[in-house]
Parts: sequence; structure tokens; C-alpha cells
Amino acid sequence: MDKKDVEKRIIENYQKEENMMILVFAQWCINHDIDPVTLYTKAYPEQGNNHALTQALELTVDKEEAGEISNETLLGVLSLFGNDDLAFIVTEEINKKKIRS
Repeated sequence: MDKKDVEKRIIENYQKEENMMILVFAQWCINHDIDPVTLYTKAYPEQGNNHALTQALELTVDKEEAGEISNETLLGVLSLFGNDDLAFIVTEEINKKKIRS
């Protein structure tokens, strides 16, 4: 594999992992009766429509069908991807609603 192929694979893997992070966020929101788009927009108002979030919403399931996603798991995943603004907004929401894991 040449350097260009390696770089391409690294980018593809990062994008897949980032999409998984977005799905975890969206499902956590669904599980807690929170609108993911509204929460995301609070953190990143300048971004407008997030295509990856829209795609992730298509993959979410009803909260009755979903497995538990702890607050700590979500915050850890957001931290891994440097989504500090979103983690801050999620933390505010956790504190506001006193969401328990």
C-alpha cells in the first residue's frame, strides 16, 4: 500500500467512527426524549443542517427497542472526537433533567 492509500483508509476509518459517534449521540437523545437536532444546533448554531446527523437519525430506533447508553459513555465518545461544545450542552441537559444512567 502506498502512502496515498494509507491516508485514504485512515480518513475512511475516521469518518466511520465519527458516524458511529453521531449515532450514539442521536440514540442517547431519543432514549431521553430530547430532539437531537435542537441539541446539536445549540452547540453548533453556525453549522446549519448536519447531513451526518440526518443520516444517523434514520438509523435510530424507538427508545423501547434501544439499549441503554450511559451519560458517561456519550460524554466519553464526544470527548474522543473533540466535540467539547456538544459535550457541554449535553452536560447542561443532563443537569437540567437530572438524567440518570
